[in-house]
Amino acid sequence: MNLNRKIANSLQINDTTELDISENNQDQIRDSVNALVLESGVPFQNKGHNPRELTDEERKKLESDTQLVCDFKKNKLEQDAKKNWDLFYRRNKTNFFKDRYWTFREFDELNEDYNLISSSSIKKLLEVGCGVGNFMYPLLNHNKNIFVYACDFSTDAINLLKSNPEYDINRCHGFVCDITKQNYLIECLPKNIDIDAVTLIFVLSAIHPDKMRAAVENIAQVLRPGGIVFVRDYGIYDHSMIRFDKGHKLDEKFYFRQDGTRTFFFSLEEIENLFSFPGLNGPLFQKSTNEYVFRETVNVKENLRVPRVFVQSKFIRTNFPVLKS
Repeated sequence: MNLNRKIANSLQINDTTELDISENNQDQIRDSVNALVLESGVPFQNKGHNPRELTDEERKKLESDTQLVCDFKKNKLEQDAKKNWDLFYRRNKTNFFKDRYWTFREFDELNEDYNLISSSSIKKLLEVGCGVGNFMYPLLNHNKNIFVYACDFSTDAINLLKSNPEYDINRCHGFVCDITKQNYLIECLPKNIDIDAVTLIFVLSAIHPDKMRAAVENIAQVLRPGGIVFVRDYGIYDHSMIRFDKGHKLDEKFYFRQDGTRTFFFSLEEIENLFSFPGLNGPLFQKSTNEYVFRETVNVKENLRVPRVFVQSKFIRTNFPVLKS
């Protein structure tokens, strides 16, 4: 039984129940959520198609942050993007991100016994933005029939990926690649291979908005018709968006962190528009699913509840070819 259903059962809630969230009942809800989170180790999660509602305090904070950094700073961060990610991995090594076991729960197609729309299972997968292998290594252990091509913008990340004792050239191939450069991705991969699936897990948000479409187009070049793209990224009004102090705003919903890395916060419409632009005779991708994931990280000891918002999507590659520039 999943966590959401456990919470519902503990509160005697079914799909048609109108939940009483009055002040008198909030303690009961909080206690049930906290107890089950503690039991399962998994935060409360829900999904939907409307953005999270902001509190008055959050809305005022965002509305007051209108000053963008100067063009010199923007250009400097773009020029130093690779260097800043290299420094990130040099500093954090393999200790920053947790292994992404949740991907098998959220994306059924990654499991060995799941067939794609075209009735063929995923044999060759391209992971874009692989980092040090927090998705790749759990996937290789989970699905013995898959080969992973794993690329990252950071040379340091790929060096760390390859230094892992589990790195096996018979099951994976790691390489450095800037997926925003025209035709660069297809040149980095072996010729005449059929990529069945591509993952973009917290990748697009780290790219300058002006270059996101080029990245998606490059992915379309290497993904076979009927192949699938899995997307998970930061959604609008995520807690980390609210936390940014003034002086970190590059553009609307686009910010930079203290270490110089950047992040964008997506609406569902923006993600869909990225993938729905036309190819030679029609759209390059067809939407399969596209929704917000709402998670509430609960720290029982400190009675802290942090709202997280992600976008999660699947897009299917059509037969239409990419327009040549």
